Amino acid sequence: MKLFKIILACVLVIGLVTSCGSNGNAKKSSLKDDGFVSIFDGKTTTGWRGYNLPTFPTKGWEVVDGTLHCIGSGNGEAGNGGDVIYDKKLSNFELDLDWKIGEGGNSGIFILAQEIPNEPIWKSAPEMQLLDNERHPDAKLGVDGDRMAGSLYDLIPAKPQNTKPAGQWNHVHILVYQGTVVYSQNGANVVEYHLWTEDWKKMIANSKFKDFEWFANPAKEGYIGLQDHGSDIWFRNIKLKITQ
Repeated sequence: MKLFKIILACVLVIGLVTSCGSNGNAKKSSLKDDGFVSIFDGKTTTGWRGYNLPTFPTKGWEVVDGTLHCIGSGNGEAGNGGDVIYDKKLSNFELDLDWKIGEGGNSGIFILAQEIPNEPIWKSAPEMQLLDNERHPDAKLGVDGDRMAGSLYDLIPAKPQNTKPAGQWNHVHILVYQGTVVYSQNGANVVEYHLWTEDWKKMIANSKFKDFEWFANPAKEGYIGLQDHGSDIWFRNIKLKITQ
């Protein structure tokens, strides 16, 4: 019996070691093969520039404590530095980042944006709304909460509405693949839509975007943009995976 117990203990130890080794290798493999690369190094604005500008804005944005911070202007929607874009056009991709917003703040993440001279970025690019739902009036405007954080702005409300309060970090994942777009927030899929489809065309025809051809028929390749809406907002851990 004593010998049996010794053998059993050895088997359990070997199994535990093998299991731990297997899990560790799997974890390393997952981290290595997930395909995401950082597009913001937390120290510089390398890879980013102003919308319709050749360089990054000289005011209104700063890199601080590992974050890209849009500095609130104190003038409502009038920003200081303007919107910024990642300086590479993309078609199929996944975007991963964290954001937190100041009290009463409003901002957004744009996809497939086009640089149209003398026109704002929002006329060509679907926007994921970023908002202080508790204080900003947009949370109570629109239809069925479609101006609350996580929503496709003014078109599709984020459900479930799981945004954290101002001053707390939210995690976002945006998938864009052959016209299918999925917004995930804090671990849940909250919005899904399909560009260029009849449903998309009908939705846009009944919205304030109906007269903007670039929005009604989005480009198949465009820029990721971060909005300067005059509010304090911080972004960090900005990562990108390009898919085929």
